[in-house]
Amino acid sequence: MGLVLVTAPSVEPISTAEAKSHARIEGTAEDTLIGELIVAARQYCEDVQRRAYVTQTWDLILDDFPPDGFRIPLPPLQSVSYVRYTDSDGTVATASTSVYLTDLNNEPGRISLKYSQVWPTVTLQPMNGVTIRFVAGEGDSGGSVNEIHRSAVKVMTAHLYENREVLSETTFSEIPLGLKALLGARRQILL
Repeated sequence: MGLVLVTAPSVEPISTAEAKSHARIEGTAEDTLIGELIVAARQYCEDVQRRAYVTQTWDLILDDFPPDGFRIPLPPLQSVSYVRYTDSDGTVATASTSVYLTDLNNEPGRISLKYSQVWPTVTLQPMNGVTIRFVAGEGDSGGSVNEIHRSAVKVMTAHLYENREVLSETTFSEIPLGLKALLGARRQILL
């Protein structure tokens, strides 16, 4: 299974002003750095929780059609753009939406065959034969993101700002205890 980011979020869960207020930073000299740290903090928090905070588009790439349907990572799932498949000759086709159902109500979201339907019976290329393009995230604006997630991004941004001289794997492994508690809430376990 592979995940490829197609379209990154157009906004972040928190603004530079919110990050600065949380970390008690005055002035504008380091606004660019703080903006970069917000992105890194969001990515870190999303990775730990296996969620998407702000609307973003991804490709889920698989070798074959699973018989019991697809579980779409990075909840919450907003929509599925398409299910494409590549046959052994390299021809790309799109599965008809009349063949499958999309479950946007559960986390993680799912795609399942409708009754009496089957996935295309072509011979797929040996690797990466199926691509599902999907849109995930809690919403299009920072304000639509769960307040716990926004708080986690604020805490992580402040942590990265205070420890920027020693940014390394150690910095990420020594995250503040409060952040661990925030990120533990609603973490997705994907089987």
